[in-house]
Amino acid sequence: MRNRFFAVAALALAVLVGCQPAEGPAAATDAGTAAAVADTAPAANVTSERLSNAASEPSQWMTVGGTYEERHYSPLNEVNRDTVSRLGLSWFADYDTNLSQQGTPLYIDGVIYVSTAWSKVYAYDARTGAQLWQYDPQTPKEIAIKVCCGIVNRGIAAYEGKIYLGTLDGYLVAINAKTGQEEWRKLTVDADKQYTVTSAPRVIKGQVVIGNSGSEFGVRGYLGAYNATTGEDIWRVYTVPGNPELGFENPQMEMAAKTWSGNWWELGGGGTVWDAIVYDEINNLVVFGTGNGTPWDQRVRDPNGGDNLFVASLLAVDADSGEYAWHYQTTPGDTWDYDAMSPIMLLDLPFNGEQTRVVVQPNKNGMMYVLEAATGKLLKADAFTEVNWNTGVDMVTGRPIEVPEARYSRDEIYNLAPGVQGGHGWHANAFNPETGLVYIATQRAYFVMRTAENFVPNPQGTNLGIDMGASFVYMRDNPDAPREFVGYVTAWDPVAGKAVWKSEEHDGPTGGVLSTGGGLVFSGGGNNTNEFRAYDTVSGQKLWSFDTQTGMVAAPITFELDGKQYVAASVGINSAGNYYAPNYSRLLVFAIDGAAVLPTPVSFTAPQLNPPPLTASAEEVAAGQQHYNANCAICHGNGGAARGANFPNLLVSPMLNAQEAFDSIVLQGVRQERGMVSFADRLQPADTSAIRAYLISRAQEQLAALQAAPPIDTAPEPAEQQHQETETSDN
Repeated sequence: MRNRFFAVAALALAVLVGCQPAEGPAAATDAGTAAAVADTAPAANVTSERLSNAASEPSQWMTVGGTYEERHYSPLNEVNRDTVSRLGLSWFADYDTNLSQQGTPLYIDGVIYVSTAWSKVYAYDARTGAQLWQYDPQTPKEIAIKVCCGIVNRGIAAYEGKIYLGTLDGYLVAINAKTGQEEWRKLTVDADKQYTVTSAPRVIKGQVVIGNSGSEFGVRGYLGAYNATTGEDIWRVYTVPGNPELGFENPQMEMAAKTWSGNWWELGGGGTVWDAIVYDEINNLVVFGTGNGTPWDQRVRDPNGGDNLFVASLLAVDADSGEYAWHYQTTPGDTWDYDAMSPIMLLDLPFNGEQTRVVVQPNKNGMMYVLEAATGKLLKADAFTEVNWNTGVDMVTGRPIEVPEARYSRDEIYNLAPGVQGGHGWHANAFNPETGLVYIATQRAYFVMRTAENFVPNPQGTNLGIDMGASFVYMRDNPDAPREFVGYVTAWDPVAGKAVWKSEEHDGPTGGVLSTGGGLVFSGGGNNTNEFRAYDTVSGQKLWSFDTQTGMVAAPITFELDGKQYVAASVGINSAGNYYAPNYSRLLVFAIDGAAVLPTPVSFTAPQLNPPPLTASAEEVAAGQQHYNANCAICHGNGGAARGANFPNLLVSPMLNAQEAFDSIVLQGVRQERGMVSFADRLQPADTSAIRAYLISRAQEQLAALQAAPPIDTAPEPAEQQHQETETSDN
């Protein structure tokens, strides 16, 4: 099966890597045209003035959210309710990897720039699709051992002839936009700690602002600003306090330390800034979200149960100095992995009888927050999806009204909604000024929470503090309990605090959203539906769709070139949660009457549940479960069942059939290109033998359950499937 998998992947990638033209003169391409664009057009000629006035240049898409307000909206309207049925593929270009693609492209003056997995960047002639250059930072593959949730990158920034990229191993890189050559790189993290970078940088007043990931691995979060010309440090804002004996960087850290107990700094504290950054130019504030604490379970992290500032919070700092302005903690004392890292947008909405500049965030915890941008004052908080951890928010104190049972323990188990998948993940939302609605990539998800037994912090591995096997036991004993993980688009009125419409549902998350002046909302179907869709902004009616042959989670963009509107999307993530299937990672560019045709997909048969006999003792299986939970569960899910397209379902893996094959992956790292590096520095052969025994036991249990189940049309969904694409936190 291993050879067949790589043969399929190689065949898919061999179909003319690079530009794939349409069948006809409308997409004619040649190297001379590409060279002419590269020689004559200004490369990434993005200035501070252009960024400030990006809304007045709807033909461009110069920053990840379209403008500083990050509304993912364009007034372009050639593609509209009446013409969208004629929207067709103009051209496409294959990437050189079949990993998950999460980067929002940029379009600047005739060139599309896009980041891909393994922190690579491509530049394409937007007229023809011809590749102008590719940049590879040569990220060491062993960095994948520090990664929570995939070898991904969510976007890039452009400024004064450079493209800025955050690499997985923590570098901020400046790339010459004309040549694709690296101009400088700056290490932004402590390489000895388990930091990574997956988010898009933002350029603000000649500074490049970027955070990092790693809260699951015990690091201390911060946001940094760097000189866009030289990469030199300008300011750094920590999000959680460090060791009090070493002093505090500012009064806010001293104040925050009073909300913690125990020796939190020994595990780092968490609170990383791995996405969700927006610049409020009117108030000169950088507003950003912070991640979860370390570990997830607050009972382990803070014995006294304090608020743990500033994890799971929105923070605003002065753009020039990084000086604190305000904060609002969305989930005090977070114990559910409720990062405040969902995308933020800035809007001007009528509150209290006047137009008010507000910060809007549909949060991972299932609540939609509207804050006064200048002060952080809470104006509105409403549940936009299924929520069972609170019954609302006290508008006087701003604190959630918690359901006491939701604070799980070892003895008290809780089926949480939203689960750690979140009511909303990192996927982009959009706002349309004509409707006044925010279009949310919504999730309805459950996850069973229980404190881990005899948890001991692991300085080299993940530190969750929860029982990752609780879901299997709970769902086995409570077969009628809700276990959904579905996605859909919600059209939300942020002033009234209510949903106006919602799209059809599908398994797993929904892709990022774009709205346009043509009365359209574009969104990908996530990782479980190979469909790119357009909805009517007012009614929610689906007006158009396109078979992408792969999942789509990145936000699309739209731009205008030679008087013609285009829609571009970076796609690539295996469908139906099946890691083993071919993945057609590509840039797709659409226009009215586009006539390009994607190659016919390669036929593929997914591996089936067929485990070998279990020969290990109960003691070895129990030891394997401990090793699995400490080293593997954060990626591979409950008991080995797939968390989605980024990670394989180990219960159907043919590698279970032989210890040698299993160890070639786990200890020797033969699949490091796909993100599975060697764990030889953490696990011994006896440990991997125990892990394999545990996975075989789980596969045998699942097979027995399936064989005893009713016919497929009435059978309850296997418990493991509730954990398909758990966008768990610092991805």
